[in-house]
This record gives sequence, C-alpha cells and structure tokens, in this order.
Amino acid sequence: MGAHAATAANSDSELAESLARDGFAICEEYWSADRWLALATEAQLLRVKGGFRRAGVGRGTSLRIRPEIRSDYVCWIDPDAPTRRQRMWLERMELLRQCLNQHLYLGLSSFESHFAVYPPGSFYQTHLDRFADASLRTVSTILYLNPDWAHELGGALRLHLAAENEATHTSVQRDIMPTGGTFVCFLSAEIHHEVLPASRERWSIVGWFSKRR
Repeated sequence: MGAHAATAANSDSELAESLARDGFAICEEYWSADRWLALATEAQLLRVKGGFRRAGVGRGTSLRIRPEIRSDYVCWIDPDAPTRRQRMWLERMELLRQCLNQHLYLGLSSFESHFAVYPPGSFYQTHLDRFADASLRTVSTILYLNPDWAHELGGALRLHLAAENEATHTSVQRDIMPTGGTFVCFLSAEIHHEVLPASRERWSIVGWFSKRR
C-alpha cells in the first residue's frame, strides 16, 4: 500500500470512529488541493454549459421547486458515464463505503452524488437528508470546493445535534465553514442541518451512501 493510500485509509478509519461516536465526522484536508480544485473547475464549466438546475424538495412525482426552503442549483453525476475527475471522486467514495461497512456494519451498497452551487444569499432551511417515504439513505457526504474561503463570507453548514440538556431542550449547534478540501459526513436520518447564506458563491460536491432495497 502506497503512502497516499495509507493516509486515505487512516482518514477513513478516523471518520468511521467519529461517525459512530458523534453521528458526524469532519476532515479538513480530505483530498489533495489539486484534485478538489480540478473538481471545482469542472463544476464551474458545467454551470457555464447549462448543466445545473434549480434544486427541488422531495423526489419523483412529489418533487417541487421551493425557493423559500432551498435556493441552490445542482448538477447530478452520472455514475455510468463520469468524467475522469468525477470517476476519481467516485472511486475515493467507494473506498470510504468499504471502510464504513467494515467498521460500522452499515450495509451500504450504493452512492449517488451531485455538484451544488449556492449563489450569494442562497440557503437551505433545516432538514434531514432521508425522505419521509424511504429509509435507504444512510450517510450523507460533502466535499467543499471553495478556495480562499474566509469566515466573514458566511455560508456555514450548521449541524443541529442532540439536546445537551433534555430538561430544557437546549440544542447544540456545530457550524462548519465550506473551506476547500474540507470533508463532512453524517448520519442522514439523525442529523438535522441547514446551509446558511453566504456573500460569495458556495461550491460543493454532495453525496449519499444508501442501503440496498
């Protein structure tokens, strides 16, 4: 196993431990800068070519455009015809899938992914990533693609964690800035989260590991 592979394996094992303990995990330098910057460039070119569509709420026939709930744009990755850069990312996520199954026995069998861009002022209200009528999505993933991101730009991912004080129902929030190269994963059915508005375009590649039907 090469040095890069060993580092990747160590990162994934640490993510698995954090996911089991806290329900979420963060790695600030999960992928090399040249690789995530290449994905960022590709996402921007896809947008110029009209590859992005306004994101909706729900799925299938119940899918609706609800800008009062979410105002981002997405471009889905075709797993059967990925570009070279997309394929590298899908292969990286396959390694993570195997690691999570090995350590946490989650039975993850598939992965779906899309690019996302939030124009300035866009947001996504508090939600869960699992659909009400389906329980397949198990682990959500996000890799941020924003170079030179400063805290004052906003755009944090806000995780709403378990109540710190059950008597007073005091909630615990964790804000994660969308700095390029930062990777976040969390349990789709347990972690409520939202995307706060930013004053600059905010790019990411988002995905979900699901169980078999």
